[in-house]
Amino acid sequence: MEIIADLQVHSKHSRATSKDLSLSNLEKWGKIKGLNLIGTGDFQHPKHRLEIDEYLREDEKGILWSDEGFAFLWQSEISLMYSDKGKRRAVHLLVFVPNHEVADKFTNYLKSKGRIDYDGRPIFGIKARDFVKDLKDIDERIEIIPAHCMTPWFGIFGSDSGYDSLKECFEDQTDKICAVESGMSADPEMIWRMKQNIHVVSFSDAHSFWPWRIGREATIFDVEELSYGNIMKAIRTGEGIKATIETPPEYGKYHWDGHRNCNFSCNSNETKKLNGLCPVCKKNMTIGVESRIDLLAKEKEGYKDKFHKPFFKLLPLHELISLNISSPIESAKTWRVYNEIINKFENEFNVLLNINKIDLLKEGIDERLVQLIMLSREGKLKVKAGYDGEYGVVQMPKTDETTSST
Repeated sequence: MEIIADLQVHSKHSRATSKDLSLSNLEKWGKIKGLNLIGTGDFQHPKHRLEIDEYLREDEKGILWSDEGFAFLWQSEISLMYSDKGKRRAVHLLVFVPNHEVADKFTNYLKSKGRIDYDGRPIFGIKARDFVKDLKDIDERIEIIPAHCMTPWFGIFGSDSGYDSLKECFEDQTDKICAVESGMSADPEMIWRMKQNIHVVSFSDAHSFWPWRIGREATIFDVEELSYGNIMKAIRTGEGIKATIETPPEYGKYHWDGHRNCNFSCNSNETKKLNGLCPVCKKNMTIGVESRIDLLAKEKEGYKDKFHKPFFKLLPLHELISLNISSPIESAKTWRVYNEIINKFENEFNVLLNINKIDLLKEGIDERLVQLIMLSREGKLKVKAGYDGEYGVVQMPKTDETTSST
């Protein structure tokens, strides 16, 4: 059973999220995207928990089902901010639990540490090592995964407040961490170079339900049947992870170094020449993922560690349509083309991954858009790298850039 899963989302009760972010909208647009499984997001938040209990029903395998037969998994994200080894640390961790009973125990644990009602992604001053031990003491089946592991502000390997290794962060609990989430500004190939001997998964960290957000990164599982146990076994062992879906890392908000307010960005080589200082304001730049990988890497580009899995680098279909017709990603013109394509080909992932070039053309899809879809599928689209909170910008290819017929 192939499952395309996005297991890092939020509710409308998290900061900077859509006020219309609901389970029903996640289900609706998850189907259109081509997802089979989505995280509940923020399950410990009191108001969101009421929605989960009202909208979903849990089966004996730990999967939550809507009335329409769409699957969700108990999932949340917690922000830990504390001092360790003489440095400020800020680490975001994904938490998965096997059923509502363990969800209640986890919620009560958080209540004993502070408030949980002010933000769907609450902040606690708990050391990451202690947090993992406490959760495993509650129930060994709880899974903890460092989220967007390379981003500067809240990634476990981030340049601003992260660590140089899993061992430095989790100490004697390191063996309880089986995977890291790549984040948009990195891809698995970059993470392999650090030789952390860890599985890599990928999820969207969606703050809205729109199809250019939800599922923009995802993990493809191949399991005998859908259950919490089988999904977590795949994450823990790698057996059952078929591939991950990534955006090109340049598309992410923190791939290069720079200053958004100074309208300046550069790659890691240029940063070294500048000694990390912005040439506009003369202050330290926000150091992105590329530079951080260059610092921590133990292997050269192209290295594959023993846990490596295939991955696809894809841009959202809305992004490709927007580029093709020179219209904003959320415009009515872009939506019109998107809806026409989805009506013909069932869901977005089917278009981005499966439908061949000839069949797209047969259905009257614009030839230049088909070319962009093929280039995206083959990882050949160029993106001007994002930096300091700014998304990367997809570049229109030159007319002589070609693709295969598949």
